[in-house]
Amino acid sequence: MKTTQLLVAGLLSLILGACATSNSGSVYSRDDARKVQTVRTGVVESVRSVKLEGTKTPIGTIAGGAIGGIAGSSIGHGNGSTIAAVLGAVVGGLAGSAAEEGLTRKDAFEITVKIDGGALVSIVQEADEQFRAGDRVRLIEGGGTTRVSH
Repeated sequence: MKTTQLLVAGLLSLILGACATSNSGSVYSRDDARKVQTVRTGVVESVRSVKLEGTKTPIGTIAGGAIGGIAGSSIGHGNGSTIAAVLGAVVGGLAGSAAEEGLTRKDAFEITVKIDGGALVSIVQEADEQFRAGDRVRLIEGGGTTRVSH
């Protein structure tokens, strides 16, 4: 039984890792390749640390429910085992959903930029590149997204 639980937990980790997406200014999707993007320049007015919420897909809930159901079914015999399996699946599903959201949550920056010409805009992206007030930056826009880069 322990081997099954470890196998399911390992599978859950791989699935959650595969579901993680990036909101980094340095990561492009395959669909972004070979498409024209508009570049504007400006100066960073302010940078604020924020959090990007984690993903909330059914995968965490389903995997957590499966693990909880397996764990619960090993408790008791007969009807007691069935009830424990159902309760384990419900609790496991809630825990799996919360774990997925927590594991995929990321640090980010809200970067406010004064664009050359006067407009003020704010972009949120992963905190994988440092920006400071006064930095000269480029805003790269295309496909419904905007990213800030040096």
